[in-house]
Amino acid sequence: MSNKLLTYKKLIEQGWEDRSLLKREDVKEAIIAVIALLDKGEIRIAEPEGSAWRVNGWLKKAVILYFQIQNIEKTEIGPFEFYDKIALKKGYDKLGIRVVPPAVVRYGAYIAKGVILMPSYINIGAYVDTGTMVDTWATVGSCAQIGKNVHISGGVGIGGVLEPIQASPVIIEDNCFIGSRCIIVEGVRIEKEAVIGANVVITASTKIIDVTGNTPKEYSGIIPARSVVIPGSVAKKYPAGEYNVPCVLIIGKRKASTDMKTSLNEALRDNNINPLC
Repeated sequence: MSNKLLTYKKLIEQGWEDRSLLKREDVKEAIIAVIALLDKGEIRIAEPEGSAWRVNGWLKKAVILYFQIQNIEKTEIGPFEFYDKIALKKGYDKLGIRVVPPAVVRYGAYIAKGVILMPSYINIGAYVDTGTMVDTWATVGSCAQIGKNVHISGGVGIGGVLEPIQASPVIIEDNCFIGSRCIIVEGVRIEKEAVIGANVVITASTKIIDVTGNTPKEYSGIIPARSVVIPGSVAKKYPAGEYNVPCVLIIGKRKASTDMKTSLNEALRDNNINPLC
């Protein structure tokens, strides 16, 4: 970490512990500078560290403090009116990003060159890497990390996280396909090249069951690389009786021969699942 970032971190930590310091110009300048760096992708809320990810909690603090030092203002863009503390991202043409109206990205989110945004919403602190497509009415929550060449299909909800500070954001690694109307929240991590079928809901407590072997294998909070995943259910006993509750099933692995941009339908057919079901 550079000396400048270390200084920013120190000031932000001080402002976090004592909110009266937010009146000081050096603390304000540190917060504003950090949000600008997040917006440019020069720093990020979470970053890969070997096979794991490191969460930079002090950057999440900076995002929360940014709300506190900003004034709420009215913004008018054509027929649209907004009243908020966070400005909208601008300059997409120079950044090389295709944006289909009325897609909205808050300032402080990084969108890489080559990303395509259909009418969608991306919140502050998020990171969306090159070649990714965020499809119609999909949302990418605060601080979520989206890798390269990811397809986030229509209506997908990628959860955001600011507090608690130590909590991990949702992480979607490179070359994943997230099917229509999926919900992925609470710091769930989708490893590289996974294919997530339509309507899959994954939270930190969702049972993730690999059913490809002779005996089931369970995971929590993580989808292993190249997995093909569909919705499922498991029986659970309650005082009133036994009922089925949602889970997700790993039904196979994406073939090594399969092109990275394969459609969800092709991946499901490879595993003998009718994509129309």
